[in-house]
Amino acid sequence: MGLFSTLEVSGSALAAERARAEVIASNMANAETTRTSQGGPFRRKVVMFSSAGASAFRLMLAGYNRLAGRAPGGVRLVQVAEDSAPPVMRYEPGHPDANGSGFVAYPNINPIQEMVDLMGAVRAYQLNASAVTASKQMIQQSLELLK
Repeated sequence: MGLFSTLEVSGSALAAERARAEVIASNMANAETTRTSQGGPFRRKVVMFSSAGASAFRLMLAGYNRLAGRAPGGVRLVQVAEDSAPPVMRYEPGHPDANGSGFVAYPNINPIQEMVDLMGAVRAYQLNASAVTASKQMIQQSLELLK
């Protein structure tokens, strides 16, 4: 693995963690959304990552990378899926979205879990940014040695 390959891996991880943080922010923003355009409460979103070397996605991602002009490797956002957890039912008979029994379906979003996930995404982003900085310094030092 060359120095530029490490930049590719870290760069793809930065993009993946940014997407993860955006999904978490969307979950937090919609924690009280009881009605969506699809009907029913907002469904929590989760991200799924894969490495480019994973056997199930190797050919697909290698072809994608070749078309985009990038070498295979790194982290890829495979899917943003909806959490299958059932909604939380709260008794609020005066709410406009209440069912016949007076219960309202709220998203099954735990703010504490979302904040922990966000802290993990931020920390992973920081670590990959540090790896990019270290790779950049190694490339600069290699160029200095060649002078």
